[in-house]
Amino acid sequence: MPKIFTSFIATSLLVLFFVNPVAAKKKILVFSKTAGFHHTSIKVGVAAIQKLGLENKFQVDTTIDATKFTYKNLKKYEAVVFLNTTGDVLNEQQQAAFEQYIKNGGGYAGIHAATDTEYSWPWYGRLSGAYFTSHPAQQMADLIVLTRSTIATKHLPEIWKRKDEWYNFKEIGPDLNVLIKIDEGSYTGGKNGDNHPVAWYHNFDGGRSFYTALGHTEASYTDPLFLKHILGGIQYAMGIKKMEQ
Repeated sequence: MPKIFTSFIATSLLVLFFVNPVAAKKKILVFSKTAGFHHTSIKVGVAAIQKLGLENKFQVDTTIDATKFTYKNLKKYEAVVFLNTTGDVLNEQQQAAFEQYIKNGGGYAGIHAATDTEYSWPWYGRLSGAYFTSHPAQQMADLIVLTRSTIATKHLPEIWKRKDEWYNFKEIGPDLNVLIKIDEGSYTGGKNGDNHPVAWYHNFDGGRSFYTALGHTEASYTDPLFLKHILGGIQYAMGIKKMEQ
């Protein structure tokens, strides 16, 4: 085979590789390590987010291995999703790597027990937007959708009646863009009063942060309304879509 033709084929293959949309696919990391309570919904939650990735053309890597939290590894991802993590899940070096990742424009999406995580790491509490304190028994409640002009809420009814495990919070950040709050008069056990947020987003320390307190139950991850809600939050955290539409 002539050398010129061989060189042409090699160059063509390189071009095809670099323009291949699969090779260039954006990626997220779903982290679900638990050092406290372990939610049985994690398994179905991981599968649901993987399906969202397939349907929306982004790659989903999953791990419970905290050693993946090096800056070299994290910078491969547009966002890191803390899916029902609990307790102290990262050591000091891993925390420093995650801080560097966010400060360099990375994204964070927290689902449900993500706020029941890293109580001794104040930076994380500010990133997530609050810390969990308590919850009553699972029950129906009315969620008030405060804005329906975002990718995480535009599909929701103004009053979203839903059964889940409703978190009470402490150290709620002052700069949060609250998307949804819960009507404490619609259930028993609420402790945050008239302004009890359950979903929000904010820019933080160079990066993007989305959090939703929904997602305790396994049924959440087959609910189209909830799945579109977290998809919007993940896409915002990835930086591929603006939250406000």
